[in-house]
Amino acid sequence: MKRKKHGSSDDEAAIDMTPMLDIVFIMLIFFIVTTSFVKEKGLDVLRPKDSNSPPPKTNVKSLAIRVNEDGTIMMNSREVDIRRIVANIQSFLAENNTDSAAVQAHPKAKHGVVTEVINQAKEAGIANVSVLVGK
Repeated sequence: MKRKKHGSSDDEAAIDMTPMLDIVFIMLIFFIVTTSFVKEKGLDVLRPKDSNSPPPKTNVKSLAIRVNEDGTIMMNSREVDIRRIVANIQSFLAENNTDSAAVQAHPKAKHGVVTEVINQAKEAGIANVSVLVGK
């Protein structure tokens, strides 16, 4: 009779998966329990209600101020000195009924000049100043 060096074919190794599944389920329960549900902070947005009626048409001329790359200031297509912005806006407001202005700044314009234009527009009596950045 011949003997085999290794064990018989009936003695194959078997892996019991039960302990591994137990550990996986315990870890799953641990992560679910320790997860904190935090409400993120943010701003509540109040949207205006939709109205099907068109906005009333008014003959309001808007004030357009442009700050070029080199720092020159154009107000309604004419060049204005930075020290005379308040006076020019006040004379514009005397002739036109508006409370808003748009400051269009070149992307390479100095921020100090743009800020000064916005501050002077508010000092002159403009309530709503919009800033546009573009070429």
